[in-house]
Amino acid sequence: MRTILNIIWLVLCGLWMCLAYFLAGLILCVTIIGIPFGIAAFRIGVYALWPFGYTTVERRDAGAGSMIGNVLWLLLAGWWLALGHIVTGIAMFVTIIGIPLAVANFKLIPLSLLPMGRQIVPTDHPYATR
Repeated sequence: MRTILNIIWLVLCGLWMCLAYFLAGLILCVTIIGIPFGIAAFRIGVYALWPFGYTTVERRDAGAGSMIGNVLWLLLAGWWLALGHIVTGIAMFVTIIGIPLAVANFKLIPLSLLPMGRQIVPTDHPYATR
């Protein structure tokens, strides 16, 4: 079932959201200060390409640096990527088949707003329940 949902996701909105994250990553990597944010954007872009079967968990070793990074990320790229998820999520709710895809879009909004200090893991990973 995850494979079917991932393929439908890829066709309807996954590819576009992945490209948006990759564009944000390229723009952020232009400066030396933005490289950690660009790496986070590439990581989330791959997750946005195939979201079913994966989840995010908080990293236990994340500290104050991730909080500062989240504030900078929110100002630089997070708000418009979250807006993209909101728009595509609302569009997905139009059809019955699109409801699980809309839920996945809304699941990606907190990660697109505050990605630092989060880790993407498979849902069957033992740390995914924490």
